[in-house]
Amino acid sequence: MKKLSEYLFLIAAGGCIYYTFEMLFRGFSHWSMFLLGGVCFWFCAWQGILVRWQDPLWRQVARCLIFVISCEFITGLIVNKWMGWQVWDYSDQPFQLFGQICVPFAVIFSGLCAIGILLAAYLLHFLYREPKPDFHVL
Repeated sequence: MKKLSEYLFLIAAGGCIYYTFEMLFRGFSHWSMFLLGGVCFWFCAWQGILVRWQDPLWRQVARCLIFVISCEFITGLIVNKWMGWQVWDYSDQPFQLFGQICVPFAVIFSGLCAIGILLAAYLLHFLYREPKPDFHVL
């Protein structure tokens, strides 16, 4: 039951954080971004828990970035192409794929992944008494 509470907390917190981030920088967001942000924040924590936060931070960021970009691509295909909701469109960005993912936003997301990993680890430590993370860059 504790794990379910942790996972639901992480999804809700991540959703709120990402939704707020979009509101501040884009001026609007969509409920699907709440879900996507929540799932990605949960993954930032889950992958860290699996390796007991022992992998170098760059490796955790790379793992999370692959997950985030994959989820963004799949979500984009569903909400933008299939459902036609037009939540975002990266067609005008360099190195984009079907307007759903692009390199400039992947760079931004890598920074958000690093923040998400650190934030998730310390939230779980302080709120759920999970082991204290011991991060190292290399």
